[in-house]
Amino acid sequence: MSDKPSIVFCHGIWADGSCFNKLIPPLRSEGYEVICAQYNLDSAQTDIDAVFRTLDRVSSPSILVGHSYGGAVITGAGIDDRVVGLVYIAAVAPDEDETAASQQAKFPTTDIFASGLEVAGGRVWMLPSGIGYFCGDLPEAEQQVVWATATPPAAELFNEKPKGTAWRTKPSAFVVATEDRSVHPDLHRASAKRMGATTYEVASGHCAMLSHPDVVLDAIRNLVTSLQGTPATA
Repeated sequence: MSDKPSIVFCHGIWADGSCFNKLIPPLRSEGYEVICAQYNLDSAQTDIDAVFRTLDRVSSPSILVGHSYGGAVITGAGIDDRVVGLVYIAAVAPDEDETAASQQAKFPTTDIFASGLEVAGGRVWMLPSGIGYFCGDLPEAEQQVVWATATPPAAELFNEKPKGTAWRTKPSAFVVATEDRSVHPDLHRASAKRMGATTYEVASGHCAMLSHPDVVLDAIRNLVTSLQGTPATA
C-alpha cells in the first residue's frame, strides 16, 4: 500500500461519531480521507451494515477505528476486503464464539455497569451520575457534551454476535486505557494480546480519543506506516 488509506471511525455506545472530533482535523490536515459511521445501535448486524455503506463513500483501502462497543463493530465489519487494518480504543473485541457481553463477563464488573445505567423503553441509558465512570478525566464541560450526545443502545445489543472476526486476519493496534471504568483495562490487555496487536497503554479513562488524542493518532499513523509497501487488498 503506497497511498494513504481512508480512515473510518466507528463509535461505541453513549458516545456517537462526534467523540472523534479531536482526531478528524489533524488527520485531514495530513491528507487522510476521514468519515464517521453513524448507526442506531439497534442491532449488531445493522450497525455493521452501516459501516459497509460508509465504506462505499470513501476510497479504498480503509482502516477502521473502533471505540468501546465500536470494537465489536469493526471486528465484524473488518472482514470486508476493503479494510486493511484495525485500531481498537478501549474496546471490546469478541471472538467468533463470544458476544460483547460474554467477553465482558470474564472480567470484573466496571463501575458504569454496576451503578451508572438505567434500562427504560428497551434501551440502556447512561445516568447523569454515570458520566464520571465514562469520561471522568475530561473537563466538566466536555463530559456534559458527551452525556448530551449519548445514544442509548438496544438492551440486547451486547448479546449479539454476527459472523466475522477481522482481527484474526487483519493487522491491529490497541489503545489500552488503564483507568477505564467502563470496559475493564484487563479486557483491553487480554484482547490486544490474543490478536497480536501493537499496544499503546495510556493513563486514561474510557474515552481516550478525547482525553489523549495524540496517543490514538500515533496508533493510527503507526499502523499506516507498518502497512506501507504492503499490497492493498482492494
